[in-house]
Amino acid sequence: MTKALEGAAEGVAVPRGPIGKTKLFFATHWVRGVPGQPAPAWVLRFAYGMWLVAFTFKVIGSSWDMSWHFKFIRDDFAPPHLINTVGTGIVIVLVAIHSYTGLGCDRRSLRLMQAGLVMFLIAAPLDVINHRVSGLDLTAWSPTHMLLYVGTGVMLAGVIDGWMKTAPPGRFRTLVLTGLWVFFLENTFFPNGQQEYGILSLRAWERGAPEAEPSLLSFAAEQIGHPVDRVAVLHFAMPIADWVYPLWGVGVSALVLALARHTIGRTWAATAVAGAYVAYRAIIWPLLVVGTFPASAIPFYLLAVGLAVDVAFRVGRAHRVLTPLAGGLLVTAFGYGALWLQSQLRPWLLGSAHTESAPPFAYWPALVVLVGLPVLWWALTRMRAHQTVS
Repeated sequence: MTKALEGAAEGVAVPRGPIGKTKLFFATHWVRGVPGQPAPAWVLRFAYGMWLVAFTFKVIGSSWDMSWHFKFIRDDFAPPHLINTVGTGIVIVLVAIHSYTGLGCDRRSLRLMQAGLVMFLIAAPLDVINHRVSGLDLTAWSPTHMLLYVGTGVMLAGVIDGWMKTAPPGRFRTLVLTGLWVFFLENTFFPNGQQEYGILSLRAWERGAPEAEPSLLSFAAEQIGHPVDRVAVLHFAMPIADWVYPLWGVGVSALVLALARHTIGRTWAATAVAGAYVAYRAIIWPLLVVGTFPASAIPFYLLAVGLAVDVAFRVGRAHRVLTPLAGGLLVTAFGYGALWLQSQLRPWLLGSAHTESAPPFAYWPALVVLVGLPVLWWALTRMRAHQTVS
């Protein structure tokens, strides 16, 4: 019997606090093992609870970071970066523990965690170098930023996969899985914050109350050899084409929510994941405003996207073809309809006719969502079914 199994069999009293649990874990389970080692329930709960803590730090840091960069010139050691680094540090420790002990994961989930972490750790210094070479590089859609998102997404995919394979059925399993999908949605949706913060920053400058510091505006204008005027501010705040926002916010978010609904397996899971993310955005909005940091438009329309995904599962009865087809139609109608409605309610939502509750967006990507979403949805469902069988 391995030392890990002996610890479980002995019925050791598990401390309540994280420090006590950490000491107990290293005293009883720090043993070299291959992926797939059985683990006591308390070890699984503790490990994946720490994953939730780690991603909480990363989400808080990244949310503040986006707002920070619309006010101040970039600083490698800005407080949001430090908060994010705390989360990254916890992630490094967790991946090291999974890798050494083989607990709480199988080979595939561990490889995903490791690959995602490596991509993130490669992207971080590359991003610093990119800022040194390119200057401001505010856009959330830069190559180095995208590598950070991809690395985090791959890592989260591994954590989700590991939790699904090792956690015993029950309410706690569902709650943790839902939380992990909320983090996955946040990471995927994050680049759209460029337009959500950008439109409010542009309108603030137009009404004579710029949120960015003069030094940041001057730096941004100098990069394009232009005086500080609307052209410079527009280039600084809104450099992304209008078709990107709805395609990513409606189409790509729907794919994430469809996967979440499929893996969680509960009736309104997609709506719950979207609702939790929107609730988080609604909570940090006043906190940023009170802290005199730039706020963003809040993607309330994601609730409609999540609802459309859930309704599609009910209409299609989880059929591999009918559900994606229904999803394409419902997501396009609900998502674009809610986004249009939100864009019309700016005085009621934000209390000012001089700003917007949604960024500018193009309508033609609705055709791409209508046609492309069912195809990708079907492909992901087929791939997921194949992985389950194998």
